[in-house]
Amino acid sequence: MRPMKFGMGQPVRRVEDQRLTTGTGRYTDDTAVEGALHAYVLRSPHAHATFKIVDKQAALKRKGVKLILTGEDVAHLGDIPCKGLIKDIDGKDVKPNPVPVLPVDTVRHVGEAIAFIVAETLDQARDAAEAIEIEFETLPSITGIAEALENGAPQVWPDRAGNVAFEAEQGNRKKTEDAFAKADRTVSVTIVNNRLASNYMETRACIAEYDKATQRWTLTLGSQGSHGTREILADYILKVPQSRIRVITPDVGGGFGTKIFMYREYPLTMVAAEKLKRPVRWVADRTEHFLADTHGRANLSTATMALDKRGKFIGLKVDLAADMGAYLSQYGPFIPWVGTTMTPGCYNIPAVHVRFRGVFTNTTPVDAYRGAGRPEAAYLIERLVDAIARETGKTPDAVRALNFVKPSEMPHKTQTGPVYDSGEFEGHMRRAMEVADWKGFKSRLKASQKAGKIRGIGLACYIEACGGGGPESSTVILEKDGTVTVLIGTQSNGQGHETAYSQLVAQHLDIPLDRIKVVQGDTDKVATGSGTGGSRSIPVGGAALNAATGILADNLKSLASEALEAAPGDLEIVDGAVRIVGTDKQLDLKAIANLPGAKAEQLSVHQSWTPPEATYPNGTHVVELEVDPATGGTEIQNYVVVDDFGVTLNPIMLQGQVHGGAAQGIGQALMEEIRFDSSGQMLTATFMDYALPRAIDIPNFHFETRNVPCVTNAIGVKGAGEAGAIGACPAVMNAMVDALNRAAGVTAIDMPATPAKVFATLRAAGYPS
Repeated sequence: MRPMKFGMGQPVRRVEDQRLTTGTGRYTDDTAVEGALHAYVLRSPHAHATFKIVDKQAALKRKGVKLILTGEDVAHLGDIPCKGLIKDIDGKDVKPNPVPVLPVDTVRHVGEAIAFIVAETLDQARDAAEAIEIEFETLPSITGIAEALENGAPQVWPDRAGNVAFEAEQGNRKKTEDAFAKADRTVSVTIVNNRLASNYMETRACIAEYDKATQRWTLTLGSQGSHGTREILADYILKVPQSRIRVITPDVGGGFGTKIFMYREYPLTMVAAEKLKRPVRWVADRTEHFLADTHGRANLSTATMALDKRGKFIGLKVDLAADMGAYLSQYGPFIPWVGTTMTPGCYNIPAVHVRFRGVFTNTTPVDAYRGAGRPEAAYLIERLVDAIARETGKTPDAVRALNFVKPSEMPHKTQTGPVYDSGEFEGHMRRAMEVADWKGFKSRLKASQKAGKIRGIGLACYIEACGGGGPESSTVILEKDGTVTVLIGTQSNGQGHETAYSQLVAQHLDIPLDRIKVVQGDTDKVATGSGTGGSRSIPVGGAALNAATGILADNLKSLASEALEAAPGDLEIVDGAVRIVGTDKQLDLKAIANLPGAKAEQLSVHQSWTPPEATYPNGTHVVELEVDPATGGTEIQNYVVVDDFGVTLNPIMLQGQVHGGAAQGIGQALMEEIRFDSSGQMLTATFMDYALPRAIDIPNFHFETRNVPCVTNAIGVKGAGEAGAIGACPAVMNAMVDALNRAAGVTAIDMPATPAKVFATLRAAGYPS
């Protein structure tokens, strides 16, 4: 494609930022609906208990209270579905457990909804909740993965022996056992991937309205896809035609996967709005986010690599246990499944077997969080590769270079199924090491030692799968005023879709971005949509839009050809006008849209695109850090990223995505963790106890691309929304282990490497001697 002023590859600033940074954006809680009532959710104080609502009449008599919904009141509604049901090890579908909109008599985690109170004000609803009389009988509970799998552990569900929700596998067990039988040596690691909360800036919220005349609901909420939300509400829970529900998603302040899912408050507000014939709004506070929104990660894994005499990888075994929480969330089982498909990482491993189990615990359910299984896979294999380097006496880069999938081996089908279409793994590793001045580390190490500090350097090479799945469609329309409207079913959560999609239009029509309007998040305006998740908006939605706009551009040339008295092949689009090549004779888009012969079907083009295969972004992160042994505190001194994203649509936005993802990875590596006590009470349900990275914790990043165009994507892109979070954790932790190993012989530490944990690890290792 030839470069356009506002088109692909141009570093244009985000068009949406003007309103978002000046306070004129509109989020769900900004939506003013006349006469709206306020809802509050009464939640369980126990991790596992049976309960009986003895009396709610006293609460109903409180001032301003309009409605109290309990499990019995909504028993007619369908369960919240688990759509990520995979095949278990016997080839049967994993059996979901019931997830009622409100439980009738049993709660299985702290924060589980028990009652939904609606009143004129939020304070009135809160006061009424305190007046509801409930009798609880506590039951034994379990919170840790390893503890849940022990013999005699309390059962979360009576029909799931040993708290095993499912057991499945990837790869070939027999082939892997044969490889291990021939191994010269084996190396193992056992690691924890800590449980996280998304902590988007905008907490979940929803506003339900009901029109008695049309028998239609309008639900406004922050989501990652309005069509998916409508489908589950209509088909599974309310059991009404989808045409009776309109879902609107305005601006969204962060999603990270967690806003994809169906939550109890959405159908509850709709039921309440229908019953009361008034709008009902609900907005979560931050503690509700910690207690009730799905969590991420929470894996316990052991990986063992079989090596030949040269140090080549000949076989890999993984045993992974993934905490599902108390219920199988919407895509819960699918997350470890998709993650384990990426177990081999960037390496050519001829035999792989992964056994993975979902484990029930009396905790908040676990589901997709930025990367959805792929960060867990990259973290495991990259921690293992560094352990192999230490045990074999090789350098980390030498072990990787020996075992990488080579460019000449592309396309490469891994032993777990994915087919890598392109990539030069050693190329970006060498470039990242060069930029990070890996060779000069020893002199910096000496300077740190003189200052009484501990220093380490580490790298991680990742590959992930994204931009796949089902189709996405887009409609592009040339309006009579010469502006362009884009209708698309993905959903921006802050990534900059308005800018990115407008650049794709500008690539074909060469118009300024302010003449393009992008419409998302309204099921009445946009016919279909698969939403946003798995970095698929630009690779899939963008590919559909690119195709549609290309056809529209051809249509405009055909329409202009008669008026310009020239063949379409002699025309070009420049500066928002169709002109005869080599002349100044032209028609602008407004004039073409108003030509007498211009038909609606020529000015409005709809196209769908289904990816034939996922895309596989890859790259290398190099981290250098310094630890103060007196406090255990860590400071990242240098952070280098070299990535392969196939094609860059907008380098400024790409850099922002990588920076944001890497910041989340740094947070997980060094400070973030959801923790529970032995009774199932969450110990980290506020920002007083759950640490998020601040500006002072994040280094200045060096970021560059070393792109190899994707072979299987229509516009060559590979997806970038999750990559930063995938490469960061193993790079930071490999640097941490390197530092602790050099100083005290430490070979392992789990995330988060908090100051207290690092300090204790050094003391346990006898440092200082």
